[in-house]
Amino acid sequence: MGYYNTAPAKQKSSWKRYMASSFGGVLAGALLVSTMITGTDAGETESATAGIQSSELQSESAVVTTDVTETVDATADAVVGVSNLQAGNNPFAQTSTQEAGAGSGVIYKKQGDDAFIVTNHHVVEDAEEVVVTLANGEELEAEVLGSDVWTDLAVLKVPGAQIETVAEFGDSSVLKSGEPVIAIGNPLGLQFSGSVTTGVISGTERAIPIDVNQDGQEDWQSEVLQTDAAINPGNSGGALLNAQGQVIGINSMKIAQDAVEGIGLAIPINSAIPIISELEGEGEVSRPSLGVALLELEQIPAEIRNTELNLPNEVEDGIVVQSVQEGSGAEKAGIEAKDTIVELNGQAISSVLELRQYLYTEVEEEGTVTVKAYRDGELKTFEVQLSEQI
Repeated sequence: MGYYNTAPAKQKSSWKRYMASSFGGVLAGALLVSTMITGTDAGETESATAGIQSSELQSESAVVTTDVTETVDATADAVVGVSNLQAGNNPFAQTSTQEAGAGSGVIYKKQGDDAFIVTNHHVVEDAEEVVVTLANGEELEAEVLGSDVWTDLAVLKVPGAQIETVAEFGDSSVLKSGEPVIAIGNPLGLQFSGSVTTGVISGTERAIPIDVNQDGQEDWQSEVLQTDAAINPGNSGGALLNAQGQVIGINSMKIAQDAVEGIGLAIPINSAIPIISELEGEGEVSRPSLGVALLELEQIPAEIRNTELNLPNEVEDGIVVQSVQEGSGAEKAGIEAKDTIVELNGQAISSVLELRQYLYTEVEEEGTVTVKAYRDGELKTFEVQLSEQI
């Protein structure tokens, strides 16, 4: 997911296609035909054409490069390296911790003697120590104020005396496909710190399934921006900028498959800002909870569906209550183990992912929801007071 692991890894080979030679042959043939018809010397024609094209290309390149350079100059120092240090197994090491991986971060705020940095959750996950490397190479010990696995965001605090550049947040809601963007980060580790790549917004409001606990089941759908700007391991937590140099996304992951090339993903800054604020102020993100452990209905063998759940034949989708938390809103409402939830506030629910997505995005933290569930073949309705889940 864009996190650079410092352990050795196997290199992947790739195939590239080149069309320049065939295009060059066609161009040469066209010039030869033109010379025969007009009687113009081919060398003069090629020289003149090349001169015109070169002049046009240099002029255009100068404008584009100047725009990108100015944008990078204004923001690059706000992008830092983030090193994840964990306990090492090397008895000969000079320190008890070793770098387990490295990513990037964005300085978004300076207040008093402190500066605040946003990065990815997976960049600092399980870290015993976190070290931030500034653009000038200076290293600072960082405090992890908070981290959120569901949005893959984390907030760090470092001493701010040496920090002069702070990034400006933009508005990701106004982005359009084809709009130019710039990615800044540390691909492949800190040895490539401050690397800059350019591209365009390939798509907005993309939904990417996420397996949070690595159990093979989709736990969440993350809303992301898609770009063709190169985002490699180590870029995670870096900045995706618009043409004005504003941060419109936090680089998060890259799809790397044999048949897929050039798909980079970033968390929209409008989605990130409230999470960043809560992590900075509270150290965690609280979300509503029913107070139940759940199983997908499709995971339940047909025999148990018939003998234990007694579901009507027409019920094919839903989620089964595995257990109920003591004192939770679900227990107080009368929900029991083996109940099969099929509806939440009038919306059909067919998976744990759908229930979680609805609760986390559509319902107030301590609100009430109407739950419909089957028990022994009978459809029942429950009014559940939600509780806070961290």
